[in-house]
Amino acid sequence: MVVDGLTDETVDRLFHALADATRRDILRRCVRSGLSVSRLAEAYPMSFAAVQKHVTVLERAGLITKRRRGRERLVHTDPGAVDRARQALDELETAWRARVDRMSGLLADDPGPGPEAGAGDKETTEGQDR
Repeated sequence: MVVDGLTDETVDRLFHALADATRRDILRRCVRSGLSVSRLAEAYPMSFAAVQKHVTVLERAGLITKRRRGRERLVHTDPGAVDRARQALDELETAWRARVDRMSGLLADDPGPGPEAGAGDKETTEGQDR
């Protein structure tokens, strides 16, 4: 699947990054304003190095950018990357809906067993109950 020039590998990185609750929370925190990794680390019960690894995964997926401000590098969520992830999901939904529609069409065209087959079975069962 290719979404706006994204390869399968790129889409895989996007969804791998989004699969973790901490990384999704980092994205939410960095939407309004950039935060340094050390500031982000204060919010989580894990080491600075662990938070830095999460930020690296997000950066490799293109979901965040880092901008230098003085000695700090601030983490910012890239709304365009989040939108590309949404577009990838939209494409998957479209593909699956088309498959379901084709299956529904095939089932609607299939006459299945005739009414006589079902009626005969019902009479036989009713007769055995008496």
